[in-house]
Amino acid sequence: MRYTTLPNSNIKVSKICLGTMTYGKQNSELEGHLQMDYAFEQGVNFFDTAELYPVPACEKTQGETERIIGTWLKKTSKRDKVILASKVAGPGSYTSHIRDNLSFKKEHINEAVNKSLARLKTDYIDLYQLHWPERSTNTFGQRGFKYDEDETWEENFEEVLLTLKELISSGKIRKIGLSNENPWGLMKFISLAEQYDLPRVVSIQNPYSLLNRLFEIGNAEICMRENTGLLAYSPLGFGVLSGKYLDGKMPKDSRLKLFPNLSRFAGEQSMNATEMYMKIANKHRISLTHISLAFVNSRPFVTSNIIGASKLIQLKEN
Repeated sequence: MRYTTLPNSNIKVSKICLGTMTYGKQNSELEGHLQMDYAFEQGVNFFDTAELYPVPACEKTQGETERIIGTWLKKTSKRDKVILASKVAGPGSYTSHIRDNLSFKKEHINEAVNKSLARLKTDYIDLYQLHWPERSTNTFGQRGFKYDEDETWEENFEEVLLTLKELISSGKIRKIGLSNENPWGLMKFISLAEQYDLPRVVSIQNPYSLLNRLFEIGNAEICMRENTGLLAYSPLGFGVLSGKYLDGKMPKDSRLKLFPNLSRFAGEQSMNATEMYMKIANKHRISLTHISLAFVNSRPFVTSNIIGASKLIQLKEN
């Protein structure tokens, strides 16, 4: 296992990060524990989760992923050997069950942190991330930005950083990061931190793969020039880059079969590209999964590559 360091920190993390968003829905507690056991044995010391998980999000299972990680940490006594990342959910129709009037107000962030700490059975979270922007912007595969003149959100980056600074001072979190963020938001957080001596964003967790290279436009340059690391999620495009959906196949236990709404990487162009990548993999007698993950690992702005799997055999190949 190779290791990197979260930028602007002394926190050493494995180049491969274990994504856990299937725990509590696609994976049972036992299966989650087996995955964490195996990943840890291979040198993975970096686990990523969120208060929202598992996905798809719903009130019945909300927080189950953190709870499962918490029982594993308690059972194994490995908390001091694991770098733990979690996230606070922003507003959205699919998160209204978490808190009333969901926002990044101080009381909401504090509530989220405290509940995550309880579920995770720990006193601190190493990396705490804003799961997506509070403002209206283009995320989750949306390309064009449309300005909403009726938006009620008021710029509050400094207030959010002040809240996170208090949490760092209290020892509840160590470092902060963003997720599903765009260049404007990333630079606002960086510049305000420098201007007012507030916590510095060390990472940004966005989708990045051979099927989705939008991060290279804007965000990649910021990461390189401002010393911020990408934590790349969906490096296999929700499993599309494993090749298992080619030729119209739809495995019965696959994510796209179980949750058709999670199909942002399964369009015609994605499938055509995947077919061409598969030809390259076959030519060189290499797994398409290996090629896809190695591509992400090779990018200079990537700090860690977040892999996830619903089956242990998939995790082993990853």
